[in-house]
Amino acid sequence: MIRSILTASRYLVLAAVLGSLAASLALFAYGVAETAVVIVDTIAKADVSSKGGKALALAFIEIVDLFLLGTVLLMIALGFYELFIDSDLKLPEWLQIRTFDDLKNKLVGVVIVVLGVMFLGFVVAWDGARDLLGIGAAIALVIAALTYFLSMVKGGKSETAEKAGKSDGAGKGDLSGKDPKAGDRDGA
Repeated sequence: MIRSILTASRYLVLAAVLGSLAASLALFAYGVAETAVVIVDTIAKADVSSKGGKALALAFIEIVDLFLLGTVLLMIALGFYELFIDSDLKLPEWLQIRTFDDLKNKLVGVVIVVLGVMFLGFVVAWDGARDLLGIGAAIALVIAALTYFLSMVKGGKSETAEKAGKSDGAGKGDLSGKDPKAGDRDGA
């Protein structure tokens, strides 16, 4: 009885999947609406100047940031679903997540891009009053730490995969209960 309860408990992750999916959809919809508003406002104002161009660029950078955050939430939803519920989703190879390490690595990569876009927004909006060097150094330090983390995980991944292949060959990070070696994942 306990075993069946614990086995079924993996479906609790559906709450996180649905919540992340809804949040992702909301950010994408808001980004599309914001894009339309910015374009309509730009056409209505007809302000063709360097100041207007800077404001337009900043608005679109902020919109790209919304889409990137939506992408992060979508990746979390897909990753949790693949890890806990069904590992046979038909997704492109670059979006397939087989282990928690895969999910972490993909998320860290997207966080690095979000930080870069966020700093770009600070640069475009810079009015000379804020300490841009301090903000840039802090973001660069976080990006460097995350890049180091990725290099260490990917460097140790091949050794870990070799050891796992020699021991039992099972995908220990895949909690879906399915054999990751069984069948072709994308149906191609």
